[in-house]
Amino acid sequence: MIDVLVVDDDVRVADINAAYVTRTPGFTVVGRANTAAEALACLERTHVDLVLLDHYLPDETGLALVARLRQLGHHTDVIMVTAARDIATVQAAMRHGALQYLVKPFTFAGLRAKLDGYAALRRALATDEEAGQDQVDRIFGALGGASAGPPALPKGHSPLTADLVRQVLRGADGPLSAQEVADRSQLSRQTAQRYLKLLERAGRVRLSLRYGETGRPEHRYLWRAP
Repeated sequence: MIDVLVVDDDVRVADINAAYVTRTPGFTVVGRANTAAEALACLERTHVDLVLLDHYLPDETGLALVARLRQLGHHTDVIMVTAARDIATVQAAMRHGALQYLVKPFTFAGLRAKLDGYAALRRALATDEEAGQDQVDRIFGALGGASAGPPALPKGHSPLTADLVRQVLRGADGPLSAQEVADRSQLSRQTAQRYLKLLERAGRVRLSLRYGETGRPEHRYLWRAP
């Protein structure tokens, strides 16, 4: 069983998330916390494999807590589960080593996909052998499989970059151009365009055309809600 600590400032939301975890085969909830201090105390006394971590906590942010945990030598895995959808927070989560990022509100199916992907990652890592390229691809593919996009990414595509582009589109008020996605994600336009085309082929993005004064249409991309 994979031991999970659920951290959320809202007691009711923490209860719901804990119930979702309990419904997922192979996972068990070993603690709940509503503040960063409570989460740290639980990690000090209880074995935890995975933390489902909210960013907006009353005493410090979730990302600040992750940084402090690493400084204290805690290497517990983290999946961010939060309403924070600004790109700066998403990028900071990536840099702090969060394995996945789930934006509120979400369904049980959405959280279970993340948990199943995490379980697949643990299985892929459960070996003492040296990893060849195929094994490395399976490891990173386990993370990609937990994303709310295509079930598998083609070779040469990063699950984290795909998640970053998805977050930009999901947080937008309307359709965006490839350049606007690039600017908001701090990716190159070519990279943003490549992932937008991938998401469009997977049916996650709706493409529209906007005609300007030059007569050449601009491609606009809109996230399709699941």
